[in-house]
Amino acid sequence: MIRGLRGAITIESDRQELVWDETARLVREVVTANNVEVDDIASILISTTPDITSAFPARAVRLMDGWQYVPVMCTHEMDVPNALPLCIRVLIHANVEVAQKDVKHLYLNDAVKLRPDLAQAK
Repeated sequence: MIRGLRGAITIESDRQELVWDETARLVREVVTANNVEVDDIASILISTTPDITSAFPARAVRLMDGWQYVPVMCTHEMDVPNALPLCIRVLIHANVEVAQKDVKHLYLNDAVKLRPDLAQAK
């Protein structure tokens, strides 16, 4: 069955290499934590806060070895006052054989502030 695997990470500044490196790190860690293979992934949606404009994070996924056929799309998060800045979020739709409560969602760097309940559960 398809489940949504969530994750988020923050970057120190809006620099192209940080967007790509941290996006790739986040995606790798989410799929590893959930024992997902590339062929199990239906699609990935990546969002960034509006203060990230230097690069498309989807490019980081497309450049990962063996990932070039995974459908990936980018968008911006809503511009909400006092929202966590410089944040990249992913929603990976993947075939997994676990209950919803057993999916491992990862929140890295300052993104642990978004879901401390799930960040603590790792």
